[in-house]
Amino acid sequence: MSEKRRDHRGRILHNGEIQLSDGRYRFKYVDEMGKERCVYSWRLDHNDATPKGKRRTLSLREMEKKIQADHFEQIATNGGNMTVLELVEKYTSTKTGVRPTTVAGYGTVINLLKKDPFGKRRIDTVRISDAKCWLIHLQQVEKKSYSSIHSIRGVLRPAFQLAVDDNLIRKNPFQFQLMEVVVNDSVTREAISRAEERKFLQFVKEDPHFCRYYEGIYILFKTGLRISEFCGLTISDIDFKEHTINIDHQLQKKSKIGYYIQETKTTSGTRKIPMTADVEECFQKIIEKRNPPKAEPMVDGKVDSYTLIKTEVFVILCTGSITFNTSFRNIIILTKYR
Repeated sequence: MSEKRRDHRGRILHNGEIQLSDGRYRFKYVDEMGKERCVYSWRLDHNDATPKGKRRTLSLREMEKKIQADHFEQIATNGGNMTVLELVEKYTSTKTGVRPTTVAGYGTVINLLKKDPFGKRRIDTVRISDAKCWLIHLQQVEKKSYSSIHSIRGVLRPAFQLAVDDNLIRKNPFQFQLMEVVVNDSVTREAISRAEERKFLQFVKEDPHFCRYYEGIYILFKTGLRISEFCGLTISDIDFKEHTINIDHQLQKKSKIGYYIQETKTTSGTRKIPMTADVEECFQKIIEKRNPPKAEPMVDGKVDSYTLIKTEVFVILCTGSITFNTSFRNIIILTKYR
């Protein structure tokens, strides 16, 4: 009968265990892919003291129990050695057929994780407390807003759920109520009063520069249309006989795509809006002022409303929200101190 292997303290070592010459313990095993793996610890049992100057980790036999439990439950060892960034990239690659704006949101989260040390963490090492602390760090140190953190968590939670479903980890560390962790600093937007609206429109109408924007701004105020919906309007969407505006699409723009037509933001966004006489008059003035081109440009099979509303108002709305917002800001400042 062969002699049992023992450590320096005379304790019997189990199969796969060995004590190295430097005093460390090693356990060798075969993972679910058939590859040999090793884990190391300065302690054999959880009661052992950590040698002076060495970092305290799980004891070797605690590591063994975790490996055995993972094997029994068919959980990949060490989370498949996948990082948080790799997990999010894998998750987003499975989301096909989503809108370009959603893809852009995924890209924002991925770029954040590329720069943040949290993205380099192995997924099986992320605990619920780690996830909470990271989100708190984003708000308090990185100065991210509540809405931004909500969007980030909105990608990470389903990504980690994918890891749970794939048996890479046992629990989803992002499965908690966000409002219990970070402060909701969102400010409720207040609609302007009727008096402020009248003052705003009166200024635009009488100003020699901003008066060119009057009809478009008036329509936005009186219909509640989103700018993208307004930009997507075509002549066939405006029914002067029934006095209605048909909203079933919107015009979007992306740097690598250019202009493209997209469905409304929500299903309830598809609607018909009644036109009041003053809104109808504004549309008629806009159409009268436009110079019809020889051929109407097409965007995804839809006539681009840029050709419908051929005024500088619409050019600003169509070519970028930054210019439009700057114009609005200037008008607000001027009406405030007028």
